Amino acid sequence: MLDILVGGGGYVGLSVAVSIKTAAPHMSVMVVDAAPEGVWRKDARASAIATAASRMLDALDLWEKMLPEAQPINRMEITDSRTADPVRPVFLTFDGEAAPGEPLAHMVPNPALIGPLLEAAQRLGVELRSATTVESFTTDNRCATARLSTGEQVEARLLVACDGAKSKLRDIAGIKTVHWDYGQSGIVTTVEHERPHDGLAEEHFLPAGPFAVLPLPGNRSSLVWTERTDDADRLVAADDLVFEEELERRFGHKLGHIRPVGPRKAFPLGLTLARAFVANRFALAGDAAHGIHPISGQGLNLGFKDVAALAETIVDADRLGLDIGATDVLERYERWRRFDTFRMGVTTDVLNRLFSNDVTPIRIARDFGLGLVDRMPGLKSFFIRQASIATGADPKLLGGMIP
Repeated sequence: MLDILVGGGGYVGLSVAVSIKTAAPHMSVMVVDAAPEGVWRKDARASAIATAASRMLDALDLWEKMLPEAQPINRMEITDSRTADPVRPVFLTFDGEAAPGEPLAHMVPNPALIGPLLEAAQRLGVELRSATTVESFTTDNRCATARLSTGEQVEARLLVACDGAKSKLRDIAGIKTVHWDYGQSGIVTTVEHERPHDGLAEEHFLPAGPFAVLPLPGNRSSLVWTERTDDADRLVAADDLVFEEELERRFGHKLGHIRPVGPRKAFPLGLTLARAFVANRFALAGDAAHGIHPISGQGLNLGFKDVAALAETIVDADRLGLDIGATDVLERYERWRRFDTFRMGVTTDVLNRLFSNDVTPIRIARDFGLGLVDRMPGLKSFFIRQASIATGADPKLLGGMIP
């Protein structure tokens, strides 16, 4: 019988496996994922990695392997304007470091994330199964019994669902969600530009939603471009000339001539919060537990916080001789993560509703608020610490320590 079966082999699922095997090498862990072998390495997107998450990855001996392809974010600018406005005034800036010697965050191409995670999992003895899913499962006082798509039956002391916002495993477990659709989609692509970005990340608040320009190594940037779903689908399906014209209207000419160099895809945006994070011999992590708007760039970082909390919960229970799949043990993980997740979900929801509109009184009020924050260094430092740095109440991995 396995100790841990992880359903979903993306960034969070693999991080769960690597974290547990690093802290408790004697535990047996299997990861199954629906994607064929090698597909994850072809993900052309990039992710923002906050300081606490990079410390976790460093503790797991992964960050040094990712760092050569990572781009530090040294400065952030926030603007609020209409698409056709000739000038985009900057209302809020974040300069400097999250902590001495540590930038605000890093942008890391997703292949640079998944490669070291896969290699670490293999090195640590995690059993990896590609093109395989958990089709169904049952739980009792002894174990979770899962039937795989291969027809195999697997028993594990704990099943961890990391299978995304539309989690099939969450549904099988009977865990309900709070969900609503924003009627928006996020267009993701990569562009090259003439001039260097100097590590500057920009978030333009436009009437349809935020348009984020995130620096990558070299003269390249990753875009997360929010539009109403119908418009996003039209833009993704448009010919290159139309797409580039619309892109240039929003990107501007600050970095010279721009050229899309990566595939463009649109992802529907909504808020999904699980009503429970655990059940008997079952736990949710990552997007299976929470899917939020990308307006704050915290989606993957929330997942990494889940990883750190779940790994510490499991490892501590195992050292004490407790049953790692028992509900009373797993409730520690739920208490650790539910409030923080709810708070971030509400925050991103409010920000999206506040900024994704063109109502003049609201625009005036929000611009005044942004300008006020910009003139209060102590408040800006507080926001940076909250978004980037682990506190004493956070799991040890987020502080760079193995639990």
